[in-house]
Amino acid sequence: MAEPTTTSGKPIRYGPYPEITMPAILVGYGLGILIALSIGYASLILGFSIEGSELAAILGFGILRGLMRRTSIIENNINQTIASSVNGASAGMMFSVPAIFILGYSDFNIPLMVIACIAGGILGVAFIIPLRKQMIDFNRLAYPGGIAVATILKSPGAGVHKALLLTGGAAISALVHLVSQFSGVENLALGNMLGMPDYMNGVWYISLLTIGAAYLAGRGGVFFIVGGFVCYWMLAPVLAASGLLPTADQLVAMDTSMASYLRTTLFRPLGIGMLIGGALTGILLALPLVVSAIRSMQTAAKMKTEASRDEMPIKLLYGAVVSAFVVLLITAVLSTPEITLMRAALMAVLGTLWIWMAGVVLSECIGRTNWSPLSGMTLIGVTILILVASGMSDEATIVSSIIVGAAMCVAMAQATDLMMDLKTGYLVGAIPRKQQIAQLLGTWLGPLVIMSLILVLHSAYGLGSERLPAPQGQALASMIDGILGGDVPVQKYLSGAGIGAVLSASGIGGLGILVGLGFYLPFNIVLTYTIGTILRVLTDWRPGRRFSEEVGVPVAAGLIVGEALIGVGVALFRIIGAATGGG
Repeated sequence: MAEPTTTSGKPIRYGPYPEITMPAILVGYGLGILIALSIGYASLILGFSIEGSELAAILGFGILRGLMRRTSIIENNINQTIASSVNGASAGMMFSVPAIFILGYSDFNIPLMVIACIAGGILGVAFIIPLRKQMIDFNRLAYPGGIAVATILKSPGAGVHKALLLTGGAAISALVHLVSQFSGVENLALGNMLGMPDYMNGVWYISLLTIGAAYLAGRGGVFFIVGGFVCYWMLAPVLAASGLLPTADQLVAMDTSMASYLRTTLFRPLGIGMLIGGALTGILLALPLVVSAIRSMQTAAKMKTEASRDEMPIKLLYGAVVSAFVVLLITAVLSTPEITLMRAALMAVLGTLWIWMAGVVLSECIGRTNWSPLSGMTLIGVTILILVASGMSDEATIVSSIIVGAAMCVAMAQATDLMMDLKTGYLVGAIPRKQQIAQLLGTWLGPLVIMSLILVLHSAYGLGSERLPAPQGQALASMIDGILGGDVPVQKYLSGAGIGAVLSASGIGGLGILVGLGFYLPFNIVLTYTIGTILRVLTDWRPGRRFSEEVGVPVAAGLIVGEALIGVGVALFRIIGAATGGG
């Protein structure tokens, strides 16, 4: 009997749709590396991470459906899950690891850091798996990011079109950044052309990546740019009118510019304080979610006998608890020869508890509000470790705390990423167990990519520099400095922390952090970011939100990818040139 065929002549296949396949895995790895490099690079400039699942889904359709002619939506869901899992290390490591370089202790055990972060990511996935049924099936938390990705997966034709737009945006961004880098023109001083005073700092950063990130952030980016404009276009004129700013001769004697003076002596310390105050207040505001999360854990545990065959077993959680303690204990012991077994054991116990609690709380937060206080959880977690490790030399305390803290941070990032991807899978009919396996398949690669990226960028530009401000790493480094008694502007930090706390208590998720970033970052970045924010507001208004989502978002994502890849490539070029005597 002849095999039935479609109208196009292709044989009709029966049985389950392809899901975990070799194409999905390999494409997921490739896209994961691409997205991790792009978003990791962007987060060192802007101070916040961008969710990679939507980007992975768009590019996945371009490759799996557009080039390879594969038609399974849930196969692309696996590709997207693996890619976003690789990228999960981006936020986790970029919020923590740069601090060790900024503090000047770059001579640490790098392989141990990578292994610790890989283990942390696996443990974060294992901790959160047993809560899937409770948070998604029963509580039915929204997870807006997961819904957005599911919408892309359900529109395969639109997905291929978006992939083409993304590629075009990446090409334009790459070309612009390449010209900017090799011409040496990285800023455009429009303010000087318009006769603006120096303290208003009317210099635009030539960066399509910054515009793209602002476009993706949408209206939420308004609060970010408000911080910068308050600094340079409101406070600075007031200070100038009051005669409180240095004269031109005084600036020459200090070997600095007016913009640099304002940022380093006033606005950056205030911004760091706001980041810390806003992050800690966000944790306090999340306490009701802590109670809800604990109840979810209790309910999930009672339902363990009712788990479907499509779930990974609850025993995985028990094994994860033991494994987390062992991994963090070994990590702490190997991080420095000064640490005692008792101190390492205490760090491991607290780290394990923090991974569990913070991962659940973050998943609940992002499920309800699409906002994750990851930076706050990182600050608190590393602070706890610093207090436990104090008593050793500063170097030993800092290195051991940040290595263990980075593992914790990656665990938290992977937990939230997995839960959002599981929401997407829930909406498109994926099997949870296979998604969970896919997340584990991608977790090991991210720390290798991000650590390599950090080393390359630090060698080429220096973390914490004007080119790569690394605001979250700077905030963590400043908090560590303060705890260990370093020479820090405590009054400015405390003032900023108070402002950040008040803003975050307003009820707008992350407001203190967003405004604090506007204070901290160089104003040329804020001005360029403003362009992307205005473009998003205008396209949402005319021609409308559908145009923004269908055209604007993929082009904006491409702007991030193109510039980031050229930025990393130029950094490698400079390192190789310096090593061979050519630069």
